[in-house]
Amino acid sequence: MARTKKYTPEETLRSLFNLQFIDSRIDSMREVRGELPMEVNDLEDEMAGLNKRLDKIEEEIRELNSLIMDKKNIIEESKITIKKYLEQQKNVRNNREFDSLSKEIEYQELEAQLAEKRIKENVVRIDDKKEVLDEVKELLKAKEEALEAKNNELKEIVSETEREEKLLLDESEKASKSIEERFLKAYKRIRGASKNGLAVVPVERGASGGSFIKIPPQVQLDIAARKKIIVDEHSGRILVDALLAEEQSTKMNRKLNKVLKA
Repeated sequence: MARTKKYTPEETLRSLFNLQFIDSRIDSMREVRGELPMEVNDLEDEMAGLNKRLDKIEEEIRELNSLIMDKKNIIEESKITIKKYLEQQKNVRNNREFDSLSKEIEYQELEAQLAEKRIKENVVRIDDKKEVLDEVKELLKAKEEALEAKNNELKEIVSETEREEKLLLDESEKASKSIEERFLKAYKRIRGASKNGLAVVPVERGASGGSFIKIPPQVQLDIAARKKIIVDEHSGRILVDALLAEEQSTKMNRKLNKVLKA
């Protein structure tokens, strides 16, 4: 919804500082969580990868077992065939028929030997894969335990700060309503581009807050006059004078403490 009310530069500066003060409190609160959300996500991704690996290894073991069964069937079929040929040899009419059956028997024996060799090879491969499977399962178990610990830690921190953060977010929303749209957009853009989330900073010892680059005396006078919105040419942040910052910090501390204790 468009804002129609116009505010003086000083009113805007005070409102921007108030909004920054609240948002910085929220940032500090979220910093308490540290890297926990990212660590939880990383663990979940690792576990998903490990589960896929488990599925693949188990599928490979099933395929090898299937191959072993196929080879066992070949051996059984060869035995049956050999038995049949041996019976036929008893009733041959000449040496040529006997030799032909002998070659068939020899071929079946070789087929059975080759199948037995493949079975042994696949048994070894299955043993190797089972060993890897056990290692992956152990690693997955360790990741599950780590994830549970991280989730519990994160839940505990969130539960401790959830109410306070919600109240502060409500205050941030209220504070933003007393700022003209163009300045609010500028604030959000500057804040989004800043590593520490600071879009509004006071002038400290003649320099922009957190900076060692001196601000020209005339610009410092303009900032103290509060007649216009001045942006630091080096950091791109909105500048306020130290007195305004001190006044608003005191007011906001009292207000937020009252809100959070209610």
